[in-house]
Amino acid sequence: MRLKFLFAMTMLCLPAAAQAADITGTARVREGDTVVIGTSRIRLGGIDAPSVDQLCLNNKGERWTCGVAARDELIKHTDGKTWTCHPGSAADRRGRVMARCDVDGEDIQKWMVRSGWALSYARASHDYDADEKAAREAKAGMWQGAFIAPWDWRVRNKKTTILGATKPPESASAILLASASGSVAPSPDCTIKGNVNRAGECIYHKPTSRWYARIEMKISKGTRWFCSVEEAEAAGCRETRR
Repeated sequence: MRLKFLFAMTMLCLPAAAQAADITGTARVREGDTVVIGTSRIRLGGIDAPSVDQLCLNNKGERWTCGVAARDELIKHTDGKTWTCHPGSAADRRGRVMARCDVDGEDIQKWMVRSGWALSYARASHDYDADEKAAREAKAGMWQGAFIAPWDWRVRNKKTTILGATKPPESASAILLASASGSVAPSPDCTIKGNVNRAGECIYHKPTSRWYARIEMKISKGTRWFCSVEEAEAAGCRETRR
């Protein structure tokens, strides 16, 4: 009993486990929910924004690079401002720090969702559900037309639900469900080509690569477009040696 008592008292005297320190500074925005501060890659928690290769339809039913728009709006809104990010306990599968961030005291996740540039990621949190509802009613950002939820865009198929403040046009499915492996890059920012060589390796080719023009982008060949070297390498690809 005495040993148990001494052990319990020792544990009480130990300092509580230190929480991860806040990450503060100006941020380089990579996507609508991903930024880099110093050497820390940060994924904004509680929301999901479209990747820069995601396509939406605008209020005229035209194809629109909403993922690029979401990133650019975040850049404009936070330009020159100080970020303070509060890390959670774990990183995501891509090694990014999961965090909630304030920009000059403003909850930036809340701003992204209320402005229609991201959705509340209800699988992890319901903190921004009311902001998503407000954006939908105001037809803000992506809600002006038709789009696919970012988490569905990555694994889209014929059964994927198409969202929008109003009923999507009949042409929406054909445009929004198109594969990112087609012959045309999904956006001007997504021009890195990825293919699989005879050894089964995934290889990426930047526009300056020697064989870039010879890589045919066909679904049947297992090709796909990437928006950055980071994205290509996260998918397990290596740069061509030629």
